Amino acid sequence: MSSSESEGRHEPGCLECGTLNCYRREGEFPPFCPGEALDEAALGRALSEYGGDGTDARVAHAAAEVEGLFYGKLTRVEETVEFARRIGARKVGIATCVGLIGETRLFGRILKANGFEYRAALCKAGSVDKADIGIDEELKIRPGSFEGACNPLLQAQLLNGWKSDLNVVVGLCVGHDALFCKHSEAPATTLIVKDRVLGHNPAAALYTSASYYKRVMEERPK
Repeated sequence: MSSSESEGRHEPGCLECGTLNCYRREGEFPPFCPGEALDEAALGRALSEYGGDGTDARVAHAAAEVEGLFYGKLTRVEETVEFARRIGARKVGIATCVGLIGETRLFGRILKANGFEYRAALCKAGSVDKADIGIDEELKIRPGSFEGACNPLLQAQLLNGWKSDLNVVVGLCVGHDALFCKHSEAPATTLIVKDRVLGHNPAAALYTSASYYKRVMEERPK
């Protein structure tokens, strides 16, 4: 098989499922179902994490409670507050983009009104120029000027040092959010996903992929 053929191979999985039987179990599973292919030991290992009183169990149970009790009733902001309350969080950290500091201040007021302590860590904390971390000058938004690099590792360190019980991501860049979540010691959830073009509503590109934003379906050069 040629390299081009191997790159184009796609094993069927959850996206190709026409029944979604795992949700209600009212039909049949397709023969390629990855969930049904699991042996009992593998499934048991995953399920065992949801038992007891560990962090994974507390987070899973609280998330299910919020979904079951408030489905279609609460906004994401309200769900986040309710989730924090149900995992017993007292200190809520906010990893925020500098461009959404206004939204973060409003969220902080909401947390305070609900009895939480909160602390924000800005993406530009440490104020290091992008060139100092190895970014070429021409890759800056404004080449030739100081341009602070986003610092998700420092954001995580600051909130870890504060001993936050839950961290909330507000508008971190694609990739920077991944680094923050990787290094966050507290569970991390997302309140706002950044999309500068679509007013922080990235799903709009999917909804209009057959019309206004059909370019998203085009292959981009690697």
